[in-house]
Formats: sequence, structure tokens, C-alpha cells
Amino acid sequence: MKTPPLDHPEPGPGADGERAVLARIAELPEPYRAMGGRLHALVRERAPVLSPRLWYGMPAYARDGKVVCFFRGAAQERYMTLGFNEEAHLDEGVIWPVAYALTELTAEAEARIGELVAKAVS
Repeated sequence: MKTPPLDHPEPGPGADGERAVLARIAELPEPYRAMGGRLHALVRERAPVLSPRLWYGMPAYARDGKVVCFFRGAAQERYMTLGFNEEAHLDEGVIWPVAYALTELTAEAEARIGELVAKAVS
């Protein structure tokens, strides 16, 4: 699999990671910019143990240097993607989803995402 080019350096945890993620969100086209800002706030609220960073140019959130969740949205995509990596504790039996398509962030969607993020770091 070819690795996509990075738009930004991959900063470590801390303020540099926060600034890089916010800068990347600001570059997203609408409506993904607004959705990305809200997703960022949800992750920071529900999983403060995660550190924001860029991962393959996408906003991501890591624990102990390992990415737990990320999101992406581009002008040519018809939905934003919220994904979870192997580090996320979302296991449910022998099969469970690890990516979600988002077309808008309703109160119901935000509540579900909050639950998923909290479970991912439990």
C-alpha cells in the first residue's frame, strides 16, 4: 500500500500536536471543517488521555504514541470518515466496526461518537 504524502510534519504529543491538528482541521473544506472542529472537541472531552497528532496528514489521537482514532474529509469525498485503530478497545465478539461514515453531526451522532471514543480508551 502506498503511503500518502504528508501535508504537515508529524509532531509528537503536546502543544505542537494540538496546533498541527487544529491547523489541519482549518484546511478542511466545509462542511468537514466544522465537523472536524466538533470531532476534535468531542475526542478531547471524552478521552483527555489521548494526545492529538497528525497521522498520514490526518487529525489523529494517540495514547503512548499509538493512534487510537482519526478522521478525514476531503472535497472529493461524499462523507467524512471516523476510524479506530487496533489500539481502540471496541471489541465485540468476533466482528465489530472500526470506521464510520459521517454526513453530518447531529446530537444523536455526537452522543454515539462520544460513547465510542470513551469505550476506545477504557
